[in-house]
Amino acid sequence: MGYELKSLFQVDTRKFIWLIGITIVVIITFQCLELPYGNVLSTLFPSGKVSVEGQSCVLANGPSSAETGTAHNVTHSIGLEYNGTYTGNETAHDNKISEGKDTDLNNDVISETDVGLNKSSKFDEGSESPKESSTEELVELNKNSTVDYAESSKNKTTAEEAGGLSWESEKEGNMTSLNSSNQAGAVNETANDFGTSEGKDKHQNNFTTSGDNSSSPNTPKMKKKPEMPSALTTIADMNNLFYQSRASYYSTAPRLSSEADKVLLNARSQIENAPIVKNDQRLYAPLYRNVSMFKRSYELMESTLKVYVYKEGKRPILHTPFLKGIYASEGWFMKQLEANKRFVTKNPREAHLFYLPFSSSMLEETLYVPDSHSHKNLIEYLKNYVDMIAAKYSFWNRTEGADHFLVACHDWAPVETKEHMANCIRALCNSDIREGYIFGKDVSLPETYVRNPQKPLRDLGGKPPSKRSILAFFAGKMHGYLRPILLEQWGNKDPDMKIFGKMRNVKGKMNYVQHMKSSKYCLCPRGYEVNSPRVVEAIFYECVPVIISDNFVPPFFEVLNWETFAVFVLEKDIPN
Repeated sequence: MGYELKSLFQVDTRKFIWLIGITIVVIITFQCLELPYGNVLSTLFPSGKVSVEGQSCVLANGPSSAETGTAHNVTHSIGLEYNGTYTGNETAHDNKISEGKDTDLNNDVISETDVGLNKSSKFDEGSESPKESSTEELVELNKNSTVDYAESSKNKTTAEEAGGLSWESEKEGNMTSLNSSNQAGAVNETANDFGTSEGKDKHQNNFTTSGDNSSSPNTPKMKKKPEMPSALTTIADMNNLFYQSRASYYSTAPRLSSEADKVLLNARSQIENAPIVKNDQRLYAPLYRNVSMFKRSYELMESTLKVYVYKEGKRPILHTPFLKGIYASEGWFMKQLEANKRFVTKNPREAHLFYLPFSSSMLEETLYVPDSHSHKNLIEYLKNYVDMIAAKYSFWNRTEGADHFLVACHDWAPVETKEHMANCIRALCNSDIREGYIFGKDVSLPETYVRNPQKPLRDLGGKPPSKRSILAFFAGKMHGYLRPILLEQWGNKDPDMKIFGKMRNVKGKMNYVQHMKSSKYCLCPRGYEVNSPRVVEAIFYECVPVIISDNFVPPFFEVLNWETFAVFVLEKDIPN
C-alpha cells in the first residue's frame, strides 16, 4: 500500500495542487450529474418519468461496507417532483467552541484559538416552504442507520445532548416568495457590500428574463427542523447513506430546460455506462469506489465542463483567495479555477455549473465581531449576496441554486450556508453529518494545512515502511473533549506509541513533521470540530491516517474508498 500511496501523492507541487483542484471539480461535476434534478428529465421528456439503466456500484442501493466494490445493476425512475429545499440542522452547543484556528509555524503543530463561540445563538433560520423537502427522508435514513451508544455518556458531546431542540417557528418577515419590489429593496440593502446603491429601477432593469421567467428570487427555506442521528454514524452507515442518496435525492426542477441540461444528461448516461477500466497504470483501482466511472467522469469533465464564475461582489470576501493556513483549500481552488481558461466560460448560458466565489475565511476575518458569539451578520451578508445574484440573473431562479456550488473550508461554513444556499452543492471541509451534510449533494473537501504558499508541498513524502520506528503518533493542543482522553489513555503508556500534547521544537530532537515521517500510523482525533488537517498531512507524509471522529465524512468520500487506505476508530473505543 505504501508504494501505491507514494506513487499517488509524490508529484511536483504544481501538478499536485492542480490535481486537488481538478478532483474537487470532478466530484462537484459528479454530484451534479448523479443527482439529476428531476428537473432536467421531467422537462425533456413529457412522460415525466424515465428509466436509466447502468452498471454502477456508486448508484447501488446500500451495500454493507464490505460490499462496496461490487457492481450492481440499478434502474432509476427519474423526474419526480421534488422541491429540494434543505437547511440542515441547527446544532446547539451549551459549551463554547473555537472561533477559528491558527497555526504554530515554528512548532509545525496545528493550533486553534481558544476564543469561544456559542452556537446556540438564534439566527431566525426557520421559515415556510411551499413544499416539504424530501431531504427529511435522507435525514431519516441517517437516523435509522446510526448506532446509539446511550450508555457511553462521556462520549456524547454537548451538541449531541442538545440535538433535540425544537425548530423555531416561522416569522412573517422571512417569506420565501418576494415580489419584485421586495427584490430591489433587498438588494439595495447590500449597497455598501455589492455596489448596488443605484436604486430599485436599476435592479429591475438588470433582472434578466431569458424567456423562462421574470419571477422573484427564491431563497429556499426549511419547513421544520429534521431529525438527526441520535448518536453517531459509522463509516459503514455512511456508505449505505451514500448509495441510498444516489437513488433518492432530487433537486429542484428548472423552469425551462437548456442545452447545458442536455449535455449533462448525455454525460451522465456515459458515466453510468462507462467502459470497464483494466490495468490503468495511472489509477490504482482499489483506492476508488468505481475507477471506471471516475475515469470516464474525469474525461468528460476535461472535454465538456463549463463553469461560470460570478464577477459581482467586492473584495476581500469575494474573489480573494486565502492561500495560507488550515483553510487554504478553498483559496487554492478559487485561485486555480478563476485563472483557468479551459473550464471557465464568460457566457453563463453555456455553463453547466455556477461558482459562488466567496471565501468563508475572509467572511469571518472581515465581518465577525469578536466576542459577539453570533453568525447573524455573516449569514445576512451571504443572503444579500444570493439575493443580488438572483435579482440580476435568471440562472439562480431557474433551479433555485441547484446548479450552483460553493467551496468553503472554515468551521462555521456549514451553519452559514445551510439556509440561504441550501440547494447549492456545498464543498465543505467541516463535513459533519450532524451539521447538515447531505450525501448525494454536498462534497467533503480536504482541510489542507499550507504553511508556505510559495512552497505548499514542502517536505512531501517520508521514510519507507521498514524504517518507520514509531507505531502510532499524535501531537497537538487539547481542544475538544476527545484529545485529553486520548492523552490520558495512551500518553507515555506504550513505547511504540508517541502520544503528546502540544509539541515544541527543540534543537536536536524530532519535530512534528519528522515524527509523522517516521510513524506507521498517524492519529487524527477530532478537536472542536470533526475535521482535521492531520488527515491530509498523514497522506502527504505516507503515514496511514487513523481517523477518530464520529460523524466525519472523509474528503472526496463520493469517489475514494477510504477503508482501503485508512483506519476508522469510534470515539468511544479510545480506551480499547
